[in-house]
Amino acid sequence: MKNNFQTIVIIVFIVAAVFGVLVFSGAIPIGKDTTAGSAGTVVLWATVPTQVMSPLVEAFNAANPTFILKYVEKDASTFDQDLLEALASQTGPDLFFLPDNLAVHYSGKLFTIPYSSYPLVNFRSNFAGAGEVFLTSQGVLAFPITIDPMVMYYNRSILDANSLIYPPKTWDELVTMVPKLTKKDDTSKITKSTVALGQFSNVAHAKDIISTLFMQGGNKIVAEKEGKFISTLDTASKYDLNTILKFYTDFADPLNQVYSWNKSFPNSVDAFSAENVALYFGYASELQSLVNKNPNQNFSMAPIPQIQGSTAKLTGARVTGIAISAFSKNFNSAFIAAGIMSSGDFAKSLAAGLSVAPARRDLLSTVPGDSFSPTFYASAIFARSWLDPSPKDSDIVFKGMVESVISNNATVADAIREASSKINLLLLK
Repeated sequence: MKNNFQTIVIIVFIVAAVFGVLVFSGAIPIGKDTTAGSAGTVVLWATVPTQVMSPLVEAFNAANPTFILKYVEKDASTFDQDLLEALASQTGPDLFFLPDNLAVHYSGKLFTIPYSSYPLVNFRSNFAGAGEVFLTSQGVLAFPITIDPMVMYYNRSILDANSLIYPPKTWDELVTMVPKLTKKDDTSKITKSTVALGQFSNVAHAKDIISTLFMQGGNKIVAEKEGKFISTLDTASKYDLNTILKFYTDFADPLNQVYSWNKSFPNSVDAFSAENVALYFGYASELQSLVNKNPNQNFSMAPIPQIQGSTAKLTGARVTGIAISAFSKNFNSAFIAAGIMSSGDFAKSLAAGLSVAPARRDLLSTVPGDSFSPTFYASAIFARSWLDPSPKDSDIVFKGMVESVISNNATVADAIREASSKINLLLLK
């Protein structure tokens, strides 16, 4: 049924495609009277709070009177299930914000825009590299709109007290800081930690940190081959993944010189806010929550450390795209609306409202004047993500990989091979 539907839709799509490409590329200015021929109501689903979206939607509708954008806020905890049920009954939205970690999950339920209609070169010229998580051999799954890059928050007071001028720029520099920043009592119990790495359960974003390390090492984690998504964890990379995983777990090894974290600590974000850990790897969008947890904390941020000697920079990111439902009853307007939202003031205002960065390169070129956005925007430019087949299930896979190494139940190589096999099984679901 889907194939027949897409055949019909593609005819309609061709009518909008040429215009849409020009909209996305910026050749046609966005504003009133640029959407001639479209009509009706376009329904958008997302988990963004209504108070953030309402002024954006109002401005959008005022500038584009030939159709109406209607926003429906969904509960983040039930969004996936609500959307699946709505699409299955063909009563769902025309558009929805698609998190990168659900792209594989929804690839068969959204309209994949073919490269013949929106060329790959245009996509790469318009959007930062993190947005390429939505590219497949068949076309574009969603148009990127925001990038939430992973950054390094650091306690300035702790670094100052230990005569450290700057936070680490490389992982090697981080290693040299551990003896200076990690404090122990007379029984060798850690009282102040340098960084929360090595464990999994009490390290916020542990999977994302490990994924970032793997991607810095030149491994995509998941890639497409002959039309199918497969794990790449058991394939050769620029840097050895065994060494990278061992580097991570060493921070939880009491016999290692970089030992800095163990299961007795609270969650890393709480430990950072309590000023018991100097460095915290988190997302740009966490800034306000960190301020709220400890308004008196003297902290700042910097880009995430890189591999010494690497010629390229990379950090992990959460990427959100605008996807077009394969079952939209107002496809032409939905397509044009997606183009306008991802390329103009809507995207810029949305990013500002969520304390993240926009995905378009031209919007990234204009950095807000506050003290934090320069790091956010710079990190977004070299950010990357990966096609996670199932966020909850892959968490279990990565946790098992880490804990099997820490407990000596498996060699590092065996743990990675096992994780790769399990990722492949998730991709088959």
